[in-house]
Amino acid sequence: MILLPAIDIIDGRAVRLLQGDFERSTDYFADPLEAAKRWVGEGARALHVVDLDGARAGEPANLRQLERIAGSLEVPVQFGGGLRSLEAVRAAVRAGAASVILGTAALRHPDLVRQALDAYPERVVVSLDARDGRVAASGWTEQTALTVGQACGQLQRDGVRRFVYSSIERDGMLSGPDLDGARAFAAQLDGSFVYSGGVGALADLRALAQLREPRLSGVIVGKAIYEGRFTVAQAQALLDGAAA
Repeated sequence: MILLPAIDIIDGRAVRLLQGDFERSTDYFADPLEAAKRWVGEGARALHVVDLDGARAGEPANLRQLERIAGSLEVPVQFGGGLRSLEAVRAAVRAGAASVILGTAALRHPDLVRQALDAYPERVVVSLDARDGRVAASGWTEQTALTVGQACGQLQRDGVRRFVYSSIERDGMLSGPDLDGARAFAAQLDGSFVYSGGVGALADLRALAQLREPRLSGVIVGKAIYEGRFTVAQAQALLDGAAA
């Protein structure tokens, strides 16, 4: 299991939101590349980059930032936010994304999922972001009627095998991960997923590792490392030790 530091971008800055609320954001780095360099310098093996401007607009707005990060650092970058057309997916790959994260578009446009999987079979990841057990969309600004289980089943029938599972209620709250939600999500999968939401201490990472869930391949962490609750190196060492 690996740790993926989150770099969320608004107006060219690296920020963190509380529970996906754009009105409750905190700036951490004026330049997202500096954040990326710091986390890789501490031992990050991959990065999770989200174009929040693109998520709101419906098309990528920070591909140049992706290009700078991917071109400067030798770690894979998974990128999402506004990827709602095959053209946008291709643009993200050209800009350096090792994997592309589809959110709203994956649920509303199954043809796009199939086209993206045909074009990039090993690069497509779908993010299912849960609030009260149901999937949120459009950068978490809209609530759908779909349960996480329904969405997961639909997407797997379309061929998706790699996911991000996010707990919106816990995002940015440092209150601990949704262990029950992660366990339930894993039980529905014929693939792998990365967990996101609520990690605020090394003990939270230990609790996720102790799920002993082979489908859980990584953990996305944002606010905890930005605020110095622990370092990337400490977190990765813990996850490596748990796996051993």
